[in-house]
Amino acid sequence: MDSIERPQWQWRAVGQTVQGASHVRSGLPNQDALRWDPPAGGGPPLILAVSDGHGSAKYFRSDVGARLAVEITVQLLAELLHGQPAPDNLTAVKRLAEERLPQELVRRWREAVKTHVDGMPFTPAELEALAQKDGPRARQTVEKDPFLAYGATIVATLVTDNYILYLQLGDGDILVVSDAGEVSRPLERDARLFANQTTSLCQENVWRDVQLRFQALVEPPPALVLLSTDGYANSFVNEEAFLKVGSDLLEMIRADGLDMVAANLAGWLTEASQSGSGDDVTLAVLCRTDIAPSRELARQAEQLPAAVAPPETLPEEITDPAREYPWMDPTPVKLPHVKK
Repeated sequence: MDSIERPQWQWRAVGQTVQGASHVRSGLPNQDALRWDPPAGGGPPLILAVSDGHGSAKYFRSDVGARLAVEITVQLLAELLHGQPAPDNLTAVKRLAEERLPQELVRRWREAVKTHVDGMPFTPAELEALAQKDGPRARQTVEKDPFLAYGATIVATLVTDNYILYLQLGDGDILVVSDAGEVSRPLERDARLFANQTTSLCQENVWRDVQLRFQALVEPPPALVLLSTDGYANSFVNEEAFLKVGSDLLEMIRADGLDMVAANLAGWLTEASQSGSGDDVTLAVLCRTDIAPSRELARQAEQLPAAVAPPETLPEEITDPAREYPWMDPTPVKLPHVKK
């Protein structure tokens, strides 16, 4: 019997991050971060990561923490993708992701933060501003645990020909939208995350709280995958209104194309922040290209490569299947600590 070949789904990524209305008024920077790879935004493979730096006074370098989070997550997922000796062994890929990714993600983020703070120690002005806002005890807390200043969350997705991997730590949202417009969450919501409470990369042993879901593509994948920071969901009156964004975007893309959505994202997100949460807002969209209008498909076919090669920005050694990565070894690793 002839084997049945699965369709080779193609994907595009678009996204935008905007400074929150309250941050504009107070002079705070945009503390969200967004990155995808390859930079052209076509795949598979395609990696997308979104991070939300915390906004309270003691997290005064959270914009840096968020940037580090997306850079490290994209790099780590690229290593998972290209460092596998048997990438078609989905059981092995799933086990490695579940058993090793969370701890390595937190370890690398803490290591990067340690490097940053060692090279750029907290200034008297930063510490004094914290003491004035939250009191001397807050200053002492951050001096004792410098990772707090960089606190951030992370949500990410890796799309390949054979599977989709979803990853989340802390608040933020990942939504999937079916071809029929049904919107759901691939990961269960953490009941501990309410109001302004969240798990964070800056917390000790937080790798245990990283959520993962491995979805083998034995059936057609979602039409859309949406990643956003909590500033977006908090701009809606309720969960139902927020989830409707998924089906609305699907309709708009089918009618007018993904390019139209990409061109309008910044304006939509700015309006959401101004009329809603006031927080920084980030939304990224992974879109199956076959749902776009035929005119856009034809244009993209001319502009985008087949997108089966490794991301262009990755170092050459990451694309070498024979390369071994220490984090893929089952030997336990130790998390770095900043010298007090």
